[in-house]
Amino acid sequence: MKFLWAVSALLLGCWRANASTAGFIKCPLSRMKLISDSAELHCEVIGNPIPEVQWWFVEGEEPNETFTQLFDGARDGRVQINTIYVAHSTSTIRLTGLSLNDSGTYECRASNDPDRNELKKTPKIKWIRSQANIIVIETLTIVAEPNEVSNQTSAVLSCNLTESTLLIKGSHWVHNGKLIENSKSTNAAANTILHLDKITHNSGGMYECVFLTDPEMKKTIEVKTPPHVAASKHSEHGNEKDKGVLVCVSHGYPLPTDWTWFKEEDGAQRPIINGTSDKYEIKSTPNKTTLTIVDLSIEEDVGDYICSGTNELGTASDRIHLRVRSRLAALWPFLGIVAEVIILVTIIFIYEKRRKPDEITDDDDSGAAPLKSNSTENDKDNNVRQRNSN
Repeated sequence: MKFLWAVSALLLGCWRANASTAGFIKCPLSRMKLISDSAELHCEVIGNPIPEVQWWFVEGEEPNETFTQLFDGARDGRVQINTIYVAHSTSTIRLTGLSLNDSGTYECRASNDPDRNELKKTPKIKWIRSQANIIVIETLTIVAEPNEVSNQTSAVLSCNLTESTLLIKGSHWVHNGKLIENSKSTNAAANTILHLDKITHNSGGMYECVFLTDPEMKKTIEVKTPPHVAASKHSEHGNEKDKGVLVCVSHGYPLPTDWTWFKEEDGAQRPIINGTSDKYEIKSTPNKTTLTIVDLSIEEDVGDYICSGTNELGTASDRIHLRVRSRLAALWPFLGIVAEVIILVTIIFIYEKRRKPDEITDDDDSGAAPLKSNSTENDKDNNVRQRNSN
């Protein structure tokens, strides 16, 4: 029993020691970044009470090291520190707009000693530390050919990473932020090529060659196409006095910088100017335009409307036909059903009136049997006759 109590006391003492002593459960990891990139370091600490976390920048080498404490907003606002104290301490430091001067050693410190910040007292529990390096290197040169593709039906894109001492693990291409699967390569070559056999409005956009180095090296090539404009619906319907909404969208790169609406009248196109009348309202974004027509009229608003989008390579348009129905249009089907019912009831009524009544059967038919009362009287007469003869 004494042995069990001793073991229990030892385990309880270890638990209390671990609970009161601060310790790292996640340490910051070193990063290699390019100039103007951003970098993040992250650490997590446990302890009871919850430890305080600080970030420091270490310059120089032992024994001539100098330590500078970092705070949120330091280095002209390029340092951002986010620390959360819930159950344990979690802290992240982020540096933006990196320069060569940001290279160095960054230290995450933690302590839960009540006297940790007292200058006249020596803390019983020293600050625990975990360090990581941020290495900022100059941007390497990637030669892209061509620098831009404009209004072509096909193209060959190539990138060449020059004067690189970084280890290349492979490369791939990205189109508008999406990986092109068949462009993946595990070759350690410093060049990569992408064939665009047929360029359409769907294949235009931003192409990026990516070399799998540490950090990754990228270069962007723009593939520009004329605008492609399409109506959401080529035929629209509206009710008289209601609103009509016509929509056109655009695809391709770059998207239209200018949208225009027209109404076709007598073979000519009349431009619709936004804001000059309460009749029309035009709302446009680079990839979409909407024409709203208020107080629809059968006489004035029925017809073809044309949406036109323009970018630096040209103009494209599409056509929408607008039909306007009378406000009573929804009432006609109901009136038709009522008329059909009335006609049907009238036909049935006339038929019943003109139909001949059924014939009534005659009771004096010659084949009818004699009544019971007549047969009794006859029997009495016969008996009288027989008596008289006797």
